[in-house]
Amino acid sequence: MASLIYSTTASLDGYIADEDGKFDWAEPDEEVHTYVNDLERQVGTYLYGRRMYEVLVAWETLDLADQPPYIRDYAEIWRGSDKIVYSTKLQTASSASTRIERAFDPEAIRQLKAQSDRDVTVGGPDLAAQAIRAGLVDDYQMFVVPVVVGAGKQSLPRDGRIELELLDERRFRNGTVFLHYRTRT
Repeated sequence: MASLIYSTTASLDGYIADEDGKFDWAEPDEEVHTYVNDLERQVGTYLYGRRMYEVLVAWETLDLADQPPYIRDYAEIWRGSDKIVYSTKLQTASSASTRIERAFDPEAIRQLKAQSDRDVTVGGPDLAAQAIRAGLVDDYQMFVVPVVVGAGKQSLPRDGRIELELLDERRFRNGTVFLHYRTRT
């Protein structure tokens, strides 16, 4: 059975974007990106909301000719994975191996986890909140960036309590900290 992983990058005060919607402060350096690549290799399916998909779909057509190896590696990983986009507005997908679903169905995700031999990730705080509230998220992979933005889009829902067990941690040279938690059952 696959795990459902919520992997995100957030400011120290828990935001994925500031109040202007900017997240340039979260761009990983080579060391962090290489670590992300290693984590993402285990993923077979990405679950995205429309906005997150619209940001990440650039990896589908990014010209890789002059890119460093870690960028080319991530593009290959992303392009080789299945993607499910939850949207009532998006009519067609602009990437391969992508399907659009109109509504988040927790039972369909339970079945996907049961049938998958590779992990599933949920991207974006709104979609992740739905999965968290449905009790579907098994692991939380948080990259905490050394910046305080004060306000913006929260990385985690503010309602409910979830007991977690710390599985791994890592500090990077740029001050980013990786925290891997598992939901306690």
